[in-house]
Amino acid sequence: MRRTSTVARIFSGILIACSLLLAAMLLAHRFIPNRWYNLGSLIETFLPWFGLLIPPLVILAAIRRKPLAIVIALLPALVWLKLFGGIFSDKSDGPGTFRVLAHNVNADNSETAATAESLLAAESDVIALVEVTDEQLAAYDELLSDRYEHSAAYGTVAIWSTHPITESEEIDLQLGWTRALRAQIDVDGEPVAFYVAHLLSVRVSSEGFTSDQRNQTANLLGEAIADEEIDRVVLLGDLNGTVQDRSLAPITYQLRSAQATAGEGFGFTWPADHPLARIDQILYRGLDATDSEVLDATASDHLPVQADFDL
Repeated sequence: MRRTSTVARIFSGILIACSLLLAAMLLAHRFIPNRWYNLGSLIETFLPWFGLLIPPLVILAAIRRKPLAIVIALLPALVWLKLFGGIFSDKSDGPGTFRVLAHNVNADNSETAATAESLLAAESDVIALVEVTDEQLAAYDELLSDRYEHSAAYGTVAIWSTHPITESEEIDLQLGWTRALRAQIDVDGEPVAFYVAHLLSVRVSSEGFTSDQRNQTANLLGEAIADEEIDRVVLLGDLNGTVQDRSLAPITYQLRSAQATAGEGFGFTWPADHPLARIDQILYRGLDATDSEVLDATASDHLPVQADFDL
């Protein structure tokens, strides 16, 4: 009997310790260091999914019927709700002055016609595509040009617009090939600076969360946006990271997420079959986001995203 009581106390102690550890990690994830395998960024990338650990802790605490264990098991739930509870409310105000769409179409995507048809159905004013091959670019340009009179393309990124593109240029991310561009578009006579970017991919391996090159491209893109003279800015593309990842701070500290301010839910975009993270972003400043959505899957491994804005 004494042995059973001792085991029960140990189990309760482990349960309480796990609950406190999870609550602390959720509350203070910014303080988890990156110097060990980029652990902090890895945790922040999948931070919402740590909520799945909460129900087992609460259930086990309830089975133990220990009031202290139950109360402490609820702490991570309260922290998680503080972080993400507001995400589930619908913050949309409906259509705006103009609509934008961003999509990583996947270099291996051979269904360009079907993909273009899906994008056209969204009736966006601006479409930004990344990971576009030269062959795909020619096909998309032919398929989209009837509706979108204005376009610009550099390397593997491209943008189409129903509004005039008054200037455009590539952004040097020091990779040896172009994965970012800037275009000035006059929307109803008002200049808006559009950035289209595809930051380098990250890998999870025995060496940890390898993101150094991605982080370098984020710094360079952040510098370009910081130097932007136009007040209204929209960033579209695949950043290969979530807005929670502190390594994208050079970008996310300057811009707001359309999904966070005008969407509903997490808006996960990758992988398309079973989305686990939102790495395809629409970020902005100097505008009012009125709506944000994740669109139906194409033949890509990413889901398209769109947002509406008022000037």
